[in-house]
Formats: sequence, structure tokens, C-alpha cells
Amino acid sequence: MMESNADSLNEQPVFAAELFPHRSLGRRGFKVLLALSGAICFLYGMFFVATGAWPIGFFFGLDFVLLYGAFWLSYRSGKAREEVTVSRTDVSVRKFTPSGRMVEHHFNPFWARFLVRRHHEIGILSMHIFGEGRRTDIGSFLNPDDRESFAKAFKGALATVKQRI
Repeated sequence: MMESNADSLNEQPVFAAELFPHRSLGRRGFKVLLALSGAICFLYGMFFVATGAWPIGFFFGLDFVLLYGAFWLSYRSGKAREEVTVSRTDVSVRKFTPSGRMVEHHFNPFWARFLVRRHHEIGILSMHIFGEGRRTDIGSFLNPDDRESFAKAFKGALATVKQRI
């Protein structure tokens, strides 16, 4: 009985984080932007159609459709996320694509290494976890400030787990 209690303590996460891309324009702002740009494109398009320059009106409609498509793709990519957990027995990285597909990577915390590539002006360029011949990137969609705070917290969690032998 004592051994199962120790096993459950080893499985308790020391660190858990859910990473997701930041979107500066919320849903309400997106609707307002589309309504304003749609109204402007429609008004100018109708003006050019009424004056006989109908190809220009067509391009205003095309501009609006392309703007909508670009924002739709941006919000779709914003559905990607990563769940990172560190326990005494496992480092787990679960990556979810915008379509909902999940890929999971597991590393032994005592063999796992955390590699951070930095640029002296920009900050962290990329973060990777590797060990036992496997490697995965992590937080590639984060902004520089979020990368810094995640790297500091994750590195601290790995160090904590490795100290408790």
C-alpha cells in the first residue's frame, strides 16, 4: 500500500502549463472591423459600379473577401495549443493542431534537456526539449515575453524534479 502512495506522489505534476497563441483582436473587435470594412467596400464598390467602372467595384468585393479569409485563417490557427506537464517520472508535451488532432511527446525528466536559442536583441528564438534520441519544439507561437517567462518556469521545474532523487 505504501508503494502505490509513493507512485501517486511521483505522478503529481510539479509544473503544468497550457500554451496558446495570443490574438490581439477579440471576437467583438473582429466583428466591428468586418462590419466597417464591409460597409466601406460596399459603398465605394457601389459608387464605382454606378459610375460605370464596374471592374473596380468587383475588386472592392474581392478585397473584402480576402480580408475575411485572412482573419478566418488567423483565428483558426489561434486554436492551436500545447499542454506541458512535468512530474518526477515524466515530462509530457501534448500538441493540439487547429483541427483538433493531438500529438503527445514524453520524456524522462532525468534525461530531458531544455535547449533555448537566443538572439541578443530579440530574445528567445526557439525552445526545444530533447532526450533519448527524440526532440520536440515547444511554444513556437508564443510572443517573446511569454517565451521568457515560460522558459524560466519550465527550467525551474526541471531543476526541481532533478534535485529530488
